[in-house]
Amino acid sequence: MAKGSGTKDDPWQLQTPPLTSDYQMYLDQKDGQDVIVCVVGKTTLLYDKRAIEDLHAMLTTHGDWMELGSADEQKPAKDGTVEAWARSNENPIGGWYGLKKGLRGRFGMYMPPLLEALGMAELEHHPRNNRMRAI
Repeated sequence: MAKGSGTKDDPWQLQTPPLTSDYQMYLDQKDGQDVIVCVVGKTTLLYDKRAIEDLHAMLTTHGDWMELGSADEQKPAKDGTVEAWARSNENPIGGWYGLKKGLRGRFGMYMPPLLEALGMAELEHHPRNNRMRAI
């Protein structure tokens, strides 16, 4: 289960899928929108809060393991990956779940451990090419 309660004062304490880096996430509001704040070192990324339920629903429908495919915003995402879904015009919000221009990528790196910590998904922890599936 998740360490932390997901608030700014008690953020979720997470590790990247390869278990090589620590980071924090918490729920907040920005400009009237519910967001997930992701703090990685000195970098802060923002994701639409709907990503939690939407990613779980997509994985449930997918029904099997799916590659994470994490990539920076400036790089294309591999087709059929969690990262590609999080940028697709076909997802429930019709585009990027990442909200901070220039830092909208890396969804496949930072969101899957949150779903694992919340008990919504199973996640692999290999050095590379990790996958996830809904629980």
